[in-house]
Amino acid sequence: MDNLKQFPEALTIAGNDSGGGAGMEADIKTMQACKTFSTNVLVGITAQNTLGVQDIYPLPEKIINQQFQSVFSDFEIKAAKTGALFDGEHVSIVVKNIMKYRIEKLVVDPVMIAKGGAHLLTDEAVATLKNELLPHAYLLTPNLPEAELLSGQEIKKNEEIVKVANSLQLMGAKNVIIKGGHAKGEKVFDFVKIANQDGYWLQSNRIRTSRTHGTGDTLSAAITAFLAQEKDLTTSIKLAHQYLHSIIEKPFIVGHGHGPLNHGGW
Repeated sequence: MDNLKQFPEALTIAGNDSGGGAGMEADIKTMQACKTFSTNVLVGITAQNTLGVQDIYPLPEKIINQQFQSVFSDFEIKAAKTGALFDGEHVSIVVKNIMKYRIEKLVVDPVMIAKGGAHLLTDEAVATLKNELLPHAYLLTPNLPEAELLSGQEIKKNEEIVKVANSLQLMGAKNVIIKGGHAKGEKVFDFVKIANQDGYWLQSNRIRTSRTHGTGDTLSAAITAFLAQEKDLTTSIKLAHQYLHSIIEKPFIVGHGHGPLNHGGW
């Protein structure tokens, strides 16, 4: 048994989803499905289901700091991701720990609004996220509305997505993927901009389903899982894209609203 190979370990820094479809629960399920062990730092608690978010309670700084210490004193974290961070104070708390524990392979999913419309990031926290967290992002993964809000630029066509991706890099994110699921059409186009390379598009057929709760969390968690396996970023994004498309194609019926993904269906 002593000859067992070290299993890849990753970290999710986020809020929970008591309905199990998004947030930390989606991250953990995704990482496990993608063959990576998931540790977690819980930043806040939500009362949530497929119908919406009923309540939010950000946790005190002391217990957040203690979670970071517990994780990094025991596990070999190869990559990490952030999810919902709720307000400016908690963004700053997380950034201090990112710096303290020297997290380099950090995927920042700027979770702002839940699928049902509830705000998971206050307006004042957006500025804190831009000024303090973005410069630590190895990869930034906004959807179209999030990309517009972060950049202050409107997106109506593909050329503007490219322009916004470049702007987000100038704000500090080393690499960017802008997710195009909110656009209309039978095809979904995600734009990837890696460091100083030319950007490229990832294309997939749109699957008509209401069971897409937690898609953003799931994609960013899958990328993080593959980065923890020490795959390069391009490969990690490609594999995560394939994983997400695959499980959207295999829905199951849970809840009465925006249903969750079948994370184990890969």
